[in-house]
Amino acid sequence: MSVKKMKKEELELLSNKDITNLLLEEKGKRNTADLYREIIKLLDLPESTFDAKIGDYYTSLTTDKRFIMLEDGKWDLRSRHTSDKTIMVDDDDEEDLEELKEEEVEDNEEEEEEYDSTSNDDDDDFDDSDDDLKDLVVLDEDELELEQ
Repeated sequence: MSVKKMKKEELELLSNKDITNLLLEEKGKRNTADLYREIIKLLDLPESTFDAKIGDYYTSLTTDKRFIMLEDGKWDLRSRHTSDKTIMVDDDDEEDLEELKEEEVEDNEEEEEEYDSTSNDDDDDFDDSDDDLKDLVVLDEDELELEQ
């Protein structure tokens, strides 16, 4: 049954994602704004709903596994698209990747050699002496009451 032929009462029982599913089945690829505008029109909602809820609608589509966003920014049903695409890697690309990995390992080894854990450079900022505390007096509650 066509979405356009459904009664408003029937459509109100469906979620926006379910209506989107029906629209995509009937009409194919569509962008977010067009889909949501059609839902608003079908449900006879005020136009202000678009601005107020378009973000929530987009989020709901991104989290629903039935839908997929294509490179052209349009939504379609995931069931229409296969993920059997393979990426061809030629030998040159593999060699380049290996060289990059080797360079990273060498860079990390150099950094480790440069680090000297016995160096006291960082310790200069920290003074562990108790000079700051020499004038400190600790009072118990009774002494504190006597001073007041």
